[in-house]
Amino acid sequence: MSLKKKLIIISVIGGVLVSFLAFITVHFLTRKPKKLPSSPSLQNRSFSMTYGDLHEATNGFSSSNLVGKGSFGSVYRGSLLNFEGPIAVKVLNLEKRGAAKSFVAECNALGKIKHRDLVKILTCCSSVDYKGEDFKAIVFEFMPEGSLENVLHNNEGSENEKHSLILSKRVDIALDVAHALDYLHHDEDQVVVHCDIKPSNVLLDEDMVAHLGDFGLARLIHGSKEHSSKDQIDSSTIKGTIGYLPPEYGAGGPVTPEGDIYSYGILLLEMLTGKRPTDNMFYENLSLHKLCKMKIPEEILDIVDSSMVMPTVEDQTWIVENNIKECLVMFATIGVACSEEFPAQRMLTKHVILKLLEIKQKLSS
Repeated sequence: MSLKKKLIIISVIGGVLVSFLAFITVHFLTRKPKKLPSSPSLQNRSFSMTYGDLHEATNGFSSSNLVGKGSFGSVYRGSLLNFEGPIAVKVLNLEKRGAAKSFVAECNALGKIKHRDLVKILTCCSSVDYKGEDFKAIVFEFMPEGSLENVLHNNEGSENEKHSLILSKRVDIALDVAHALDYLHHDEDQVVVHCDIKPSNVLLDEDMVAHLGDFGLARLIHGSKEHSSKDQIDSSTIKGTIGYLPPEYGAGGPVTPEGDIYSYGILLLEMLTGKRPTDNMFYENLSLHKLCKMKIPEEILDIVDSSMVMPTVEDQTWIVENNIKECLVMFATIGVACSEEFPAQRMLTKHVILKLLEIKQKLSS
């Protein structure tokens, strides 16, 4: 090969290398740097927190940090470095039968669903404690106003004893829970049946917006339009709360969204009357549902919780006028329609939402 040809080949190869190096240099100089988060997110640390992390966050699970107890464990208030705001840590009592299964159900359910009116799960912790024993906990965003149960019944020592829920606020809370259920029940791929709708599982944030929580009994059903026999879950394994369980579950019927609607209806009637379904005034032939159904419409004022219609220091305009009475009747009618004995007779969540919005409009007019 002649010297001239060698020089040409070297020049071509050199040109290609120079072009390649120039391209690489330009690429790295012009590439946008990867944005780093300003603070660690718990969501990115899912299932990675240790017992020690949560022990420190709750001051050793101190009794002074205890904010409540549930069917399968205790809830503590805590705080973590580099995370804004307090957290709630639900520690499972693994000695209690069903607690471990509850942990899995809740993590599975809440890990796949996101909605404004559901309590946000931040992370799950499956670890061991300082004694080498199994430890399981779920970390949530802390709800500063506590549960609807505490607000409705002014539980002694509750931070929200000062609150008196007027009718408009109860309608807002009912709407929040209805939106949450509508979301859970009408997902195209996977229906979530909560199985334990009650006031203690409705938590309130600083703006008194309601968030449905505690999915320890939740059941997932595949497909929202038609539930085949293989999708039906035997309700005999469900251990819900007496007074809120639908009658078909007691008879061993399958778990369905209509069961949640029944419990929701009882919750509405409890919000209306201030009476729990297990109150001593209810006996074999009288239930919260029957009482409200009998009093609609003429005697509605005989059963309503007076604290939601009496004037307050902040608002002296709340008096029981015809407009208010009409709204109370409408609210009671929704609760009764949702808690009918037979599932097919119960109101659909979308109809519930429309009716509650109608009440809201009447109250604001």
